[in-house]
Amino acid sequence: MATAKQGSPSQQGRRILLAGMRFLLGAVFLGYLMVWILSPTNLWRQNWNVQVDKHANSTYFGEQGSNLLIFTFPILFIAALGCLYLHLGKTGGNYMERTGENSRLAFWKRPLLVKGPLGVVSAIELAFLAMFIALLIWTYSTKLTIRFSEINRGMPHHHNHSHDHEKRWKLKLGTSAYNLALLGNICCAFLFFPVTRGSSILPLVGLTSEASIKYHIWLGHLAMVLFTAHGLCYFLYWALIHDLEQLLRWDKVGVSNVAGEIALVFGIVMWVAVLPRIRRQKFEFFFYTHQLYFLFLLFYVLHVGIAFFTLILPGVYLFLIDRYLRFLQSRRKVRLDSTRLLPCETLELNFTKSPGLVYTPASVVFVNVPSISSLQWHPFTVSSNCNLEPDNLSVIIKKEGTWTQKLYNMLSSPLDRLDVSVEGPYGPAAVDFQRHDTLVLVSGGSGITPFISIIRELIFLSTTLTSPTPRIVLISAFKTSADLTMLDLLLPISATHSPISNLQFQLEAFVTREKEPPSTTDPHKLIQTIRFKPHPSDAPISPVLGPNGWLWLGAIISSSFVMYLILVGLLTRYYIYPIHHNTGKTYSTTSKALLNTLFICFCIAVTASVAMLWNKKSMEGNLIGSVEMDNPSTTFLSSWSRGSDGDVENLPRQSLVQSSKVHYGARPPLRSEFFWFPVSYFLARMLLETEGSSVGVLVSGPKEMRHDVATVCSSGQADRLHFEAISFNW
Repeated sequence: MATAKQGSPSQQGRRILLAGMRFLLGAVFLGYLMVWILSPTNLWRQNWNVQVDKHANSTYFGEQGSNLLIFTFPILFIAALGCLYLHLGKTGGNYMERTGENSRLAFWKRPLLVKGPLGVVSAIELAFLAMFIALLIWTYSTKLTIRFSEINRGMPHHHNHSHDHEKRWKLKLGTSAYNLALLGNICCAFLFFPVTRGSSILPLVGLTSEASIKYHIWLGHLAMVLFTAHGLCYFLYWALIHDLEQLLRWDKVGVSNVAGEIALVFGIVMWVAVLPRIRRQKFEFFFYTHQLYFLFLLFYVLHVGIAFFTLILPGVYLFLIDRYLRFLQSRRKVRLDSTRLLPCETLELNFTKSPGLVYTPASVVFVNVPSISSLQWHPFTVSSNCNLEPDNLSVIIKKEGTWTQKLYNMLSSPLDRLDVSVEGPYGPAAVDFQRHDTLVLVSGGSGITPFISIIRELIFLSTTLTSPTPRIVLISAFKTSADLTMLDLLLPISATHSPISNLQFQLEAFVTREKEPPSTTDPHKLIQTIRFKPHPSDAPISPVLGPNGWLWLGAIISSSFVMYLILVGLLTRYYIYPIHHNTGKTYSTTSKALLNTLFICFCIAVTASVAMLWNKKSMEGNLIGSVEMDNPSTTFLSSWSRGSDGDVENLPRQSLVQSSKVHYGARPPLRSEFFWFPVSYFLARMLLETEGSSVGVLVSGPKEMRHDVATVCSSGQADRLHFEAISFNW
C-alpha cells in the first residue's frame, strides 16, 4: 500500500518525541529485566543489593524500600509515561503505523507451532517463552548452586558420615523447596499484566488484553505447578525432620505458614476450575471461583510479608487500578436503545453511546444483565464502528450457553426495558489495515462478529482516504441457511446510503449442514427489531475517564503511588520505627502487611474516584441529549433472498457484496490431506492464490479452523500471508 507522507514540522517533532519516549521506556524495561537476571548471583546479593539497601531501606520505608525502588518503581514509571505516550500518539494521528517495523517482524509473527497444548504460537511468542523458561532455570540453578555450596562449607565433618549426609540432604531439600517459591514469585510478577484490560503497557508492545489471555494462562499454570511443588516439598521436609507442627505456625515476625497454606488452597481451587473441560462446560463455576484471586493475594501477602510482596506489586497494583475503574463503570446502567432478533437465534444489542467514546475495530465489551446474574460478565465483540455510528455501540450475541439462552428468551418476550451494565470497550490502541494489499477474513459461525466492525471501518476509510483501501475477501462458514442472516449485519442501518464504490469486497459463504438452499423463505423468519422505552436513569456508554482517558490514567497511577509512599513513610517513621528502637520489640509482619494492603486499596480508590467524578461532572455538563418516552415498537426487516443456485441475489438495502457465492452441502471436490474443516482445502487454495505483496489473514472461529488457517500461513509457500487469530479463552 502507499506509505504515509512525511507531514508537517510539528508532526515530525512529535515523531521525534515519541521515538525518544520509546527509547526511554525500552531502556527502563531492559534494566528491570536485568535486575531479575542478576538477582540470584553473588554479585547482586553481596555487592549491588547491599549498597542499594543502605540508601533505600530508610527509617521511612524500612526493609521494603529497596524492593520498591528496584522492582516496583520502574514498571509504574513505564505505565505512567506510557499513558502520556499513548495520549500523544492518539492526538497526533495514527502514529503506530510503522510499516517498516511490521515487515521486519513479519517472519517472527508467523505461526510456528499450530497444534499442541499451547495452541497457535508464533515464532516471537515461542522465543519469549523459551527465554522466560531459561530465566527460571537460571535463577533456580544459580541459587541452588550457591546455597548448596554454603551448606557443604558450613557443616562441620564428624565421624558419623551417614548422619552428616542425611542432615545435608534435608537442608538441601528445604532450600530447594524455598527456591521453588521464588520461581513462582517470578511468574506472579508478570501474571497480572495480560488481564489488566485498560493497561497502558500492553498497547506499547502492540498487544491487547484479549489477545494476551493465553500468556496469563501459561503463567498461571507455571506458578501453580511451582507453588504446589513448593508446598509438597516443605511438607516432606518437615516430616523428615519431625516438625509437622510447622504446618500450624503463624509467627508474629517472618513467614506465616498457615497463610501460605490457605493461599495455596485458594490457588488450587482456581487452578482446577480453569481446566478446559470445566471452563467450557461449567463456565459459572470457573467464573465464580476465579473471584478468589483477591483472597489468594491477601493470604499471599500475609504469608511472605509486604517487603517480599513488592517484587510482584507492579502487576498487582496496575490490575487493582484497572479493576476499580471497571467497578466504577459497571455501576452505571446504560441505555439499551434497541435489539434485533435474527432467525438464527442471534441478538444484536444496540446501545446509546457518547460521541466522545472512541474505540478501534474488533474491540470487546463485557455485558452484565442483573436480572440474569448480578455477578456474571460476558465478553462480546463490538460490531459497530464509531466513525459510521458516532452515537451507537452494538454487540452481537449468539444463543449458545445458559446465560445467552436466558437473555434471548427474555428479549423474545414482550419487554419495555432491560437493565444492562457494560465495561469497556477494550481494544488495540490503533489498527493499521492499510499496510496490506488484501485482507482475507475467515470466520466460523458467530466468529464473523469482529469482522463486521472491521468491514465497517474499511467502508469509512474508503470514503475518507485518498489512497486505496485493501481488497476484502470474507470466507464465512455457517451451519444452516438461517445463520446467513448474520450477513445482514455487515452494513449498519445508519450507513445505508454511504458511498462504497471504492471498496472491493468478495464473499464466499459455506452452509455445512444443508445440501441445498431452502425452496421458500418462511415469512415469519424475518429480522425483528425491538425498540425499548428509555429510562431517565440510563446513561449512554461513555469512557470512565473521559476523552483524555490515558492522561487521567497516568495521573491516577502516579498520584496514587505517591500517596501510598507518603502514608507508608509516615507509618514507618512515626509508628513502626519507634516500636523497634524504643521498646526493643519487633512489629508484627502480619499487621504491617495488612496496613500496607489497606493503604494500597485506599490510595487507588481515592484517586480513581476523584478522577471519575471529575470527568463525570464534566461530561454531564457537556452532554446534550433528550430521552424520548415512546412506547417500545417492533419492526421487521426482510432477510437475504436466495436463488436456486445458492447465490445471494440481493439485499433489502445497499449491499457491500460485489461478487458473492453461497456453497451448500458436502466438501469441495478437491480433497485435503490434513484439514478436517469442510472449507479447509478451498480455504488453503484461496489463501495461497490471493494476489498482493502483503495479505493479512484474520481468523475468528473454532479452534480447528484457527489451526487450519495457521497451518497454511506457516507453510513455506505463504511468505506473503500475515496471520492473526481473534479468539477468546474465557
